[in-house]
Amino acid sequence: MISRVEHHVDFFDTDAMEVVHHSNYIRWFEIGRVEFLRTAGITLGELMADGFVFPITDVSAKFLSPGRFDDVLVIETTPTALTKAKMAFDYRILRKGEDTVLVTGHTQNVFTHRETGKIARLPEKYYKKLAAVLEK
Repeated sequence: MISRVEHHVDFFDTDAMEVVHHSNYIRWFEIGRVEFLRTAGITLGELMADGFVFPITDVSAKFLSPGRFDDVLVIETTPTALTKAKMAFDYRILRKGEDTVLVTGHTQNVFTHRETGKIARLPEKYYKKLAAVLEK
């Protein structure tokens, strides 16, 4: 299942040449992940209220074409792996209305106890929702 969300590039997302600064794509991967979780019926607020956070342990990005000020981007997020301790995602960021891929990327996130910072096994109520979405 691919989750899609649009994002408008603001001026402050760009450098002096009005080209998107590379660090923003990592932030936009997070926008995609949060939207994916919503699609699965999970909010980050609910996850954190239950004592879990979802930090990145690995991230990569390949920059293929520049984004620019005022572009409307489409962030595509595809889950690629799920265990009760971690989850991985692939990303594509495109300019809306074009087939041009600006950036591809990957993250691995681990489920972690919010208070202790130690890796945790995801409770069944969340795991079932995520597993169901991955099967689609």
